[in-house]
Amino acid sequence: MRLFVGDDWAEAHHDVELMDASGRRLAKARLPEGVAGMTRLHAMIGEHLGDDGEEAQVLVGIETDRGPWVRALVAAGYTVYAVNPLQAARYRERLAVSGAKSDAADAHMLADMVRTDSHQLRPVAGDSQQGEAIKVVTRTHKTLIWDRTRHTQRLRHALRDYFPAALAAFDDLAAREALELPAKAPDPAAAAKLTVNQITTVLKRVGCRGDLTGRATRIQAALRSEHLGQPPVVTAAYAASTRALVTILATLNEQIAILRKEVEAHFGRHPAAEIITSQPGLGPILGARVLAEFGDDPDRYTSAKARKNYAGTSPITRASGKKRVVAARFVHNDRLIDALITQAAAAVRFSPGARAYYDKQRARDADYNTALRQVANRLVGILHGCLKTGTLYDEATAWSSHPESLAA
Repeated sequence: MRLFVGDDWAEAHHDVELMDASGRRLAKARLPEGVAGMTRLHAMIGEHLGDDGEEAQVLVGIETDRGPWVRALVAAGYTVYAVNPLQAARYRERLAVSGAKSDAADAHMLADMVRTDSHQLRPVAGDSQQGEAIKVVTRTHKTLIWDRTRHTQRLRHALRDYFPAALAAFDDLAAREALELPAKAPDPAAAAKLTVNQITTVLKRVGCRGDLTGRATRIQAALRSEHLGQPPVVTAAYAASTRALVTILATLNEQIAILRKEVEAHFGRHPAAEIITSQPGLGPILGARVLAEFGDDPDRYTSAKARKNYAGTSPITRASGKKRVVAARFVHNDRLIDALITQAAAAVRFSPGARAYYDKQRARDADYNTALRQVANRLVGILHGCLKTGTLYDEATAWSSHPESLAA
């Protein structure tokens, strides 16, 4: 017996519907989030499975792949399909063209979707606890880095509006010296009063090396240079905003450094860490991101092509009549594709095979991004083979199907 469950989730409740193999509705309910709701769901399913429960299969469709609710469904032995919201929206249009939508209707749609199209859906990966832990810390670490970039841009825009000389003084606004000095003197008048000794002291405190006096002299000259400014009252308002932004950036830098150590520690304990870091361009941080986004379920990807498709590095073909277009995939895991493209850019510098493969794509008139994506696609296939066979990366073996790369 097979039972199909549609689960339209919200923060506080779940609208669920149970359906049999013929598409007949067996039950529906709105369940609270948490233990009470999960207990009621198990009771509903058990009531309709009856004595055949041990031999029955329960398939659940839900538009998320994480959280304690999903983990509880997997732990109960149900087959859980994390339906992409875009897929759900397209399927909804098959059932109703009017545009009508409700939580209960979405639960019905999800149940019907896993009943008819489960062979087209990907079950939630059975990642290990170590893999889940790596995903948590790496995603938070990367999110904080993105937050730092956004706040750095806000600081840059603020300084450009009232204190452009500060932009000439510092190349990297997220660097510690670029945060210490604006915090000490956030307005042009106060910054112009900074002495070379004061600036040098700050540079020493943040760990700068080299000719600190010369560097301090250049910073002082930039801060004292003439520039277009704002009225005093507006400058004071901008200075207050700068202090707030600098404080946020300093805190982000501190927490990013702390989480970096957590990422390295969790990733270093994973059994696949050595294989992943043997790949060109992957160190402990980037390798942890790749592992986190791919997951460590050994049965999740049946082939290298399946892993490439999930990564979003493989191209898609649109063919109709005499028209045929090969294009990049624009629907993908942003965190994963970011890590893989970064890996490819590093591999091109350090791996002769990757470099030759990149040059081959450029010789075919591929632009920089397209060529780099093709290198990333090839590296995903190599990683898949290494993980499946449990072997470390080998330059000659990796590029054996591309003799021109080995020759280079």
